[in-house]
Amino acid sequence: MIRNQALGLALCLTPTLPLAEQTPADDFVSSNVRAIFYHELAHAVIDLMQVPIFGQEEDAADVMAVLLIDWLFDEEVAQQLAYDSAFGFLDDPDGMQDVAYWDVHGPDEQRFYNHVCLFYGANPEVRDTLAEDLGLPEERAETCPEEYDLAADSWGAVFDEMEGAELAVPMRFIPDPSEPLASEIIAEEVAALNQDLRLPQELIVRVESCGEANAYYDLGEISITFCSEFVPHLRDLHDQVFDQ
Repeated sequence: MIRNQALGLALCLTPTLPLAEQTPADDFVSSNVRAIFYHELAHAVIDLMQVPIFGQEEDAADVMAVLLIDWLFDEEVAQQLAYDSAFGFLDDPDGMQDVAYWDVHGPDEQRFYNHVCLFYGANPEVRDTLAEDLGLPEERAETCPEEYDLAADSWGAVFDEMEGAELAVPMRFIPDPSEPLASEIIAEEVAALNQDLRLPQELIVRVESCGEANAYYDLGEISITFCSEFVPHLRDLHDQVFDQ
């Protein structure tokens, strides 16, 4: 079972953050690149494993991303990843844009608190300071352990099925030499997950220029694209959030 750090290899990842030579902005970008990749990987898993989703798929993908942060890293690194990637949802920290209630994604603030709640609920005794720092209200915090248990049981069954599959088609990664940071991080993730994540079809993962800060899963091609423009966007977001 992948749960409770049973995925031996991926969980031994030594991430590129934090390194002494990296700035806080580098760490913020690295955390969010990982979280965004996990979110898009969730879309791929939902598609390829034919996972039934009762609700919005974007919410389910957000949940899987948090679970992988919790399951794949030791506590110190997981907390840094969860902290930084929570702010990745606040794409408009100054509140200048209208909320797109029609969008397939939930409002940014709601995704932020769902992210914090789920991560906190996985280990509330250890993560209470993080939850307090991120402003998780007490009335929501009370339900977070139950929310985590439900999510872990639901997604855990999917990962158990993949781990038990006899056929495994590895993901294939295509880097972008012009964007070394995102390429290095995602290459590391793909290499590690390929040893435990058993998919029935080849999943192509690439970093490339798209003309916009975006990442997406293509059902037709069976591919995940992380747009290189996302990296400068995340650096700008870091400056907006933490330099105010």
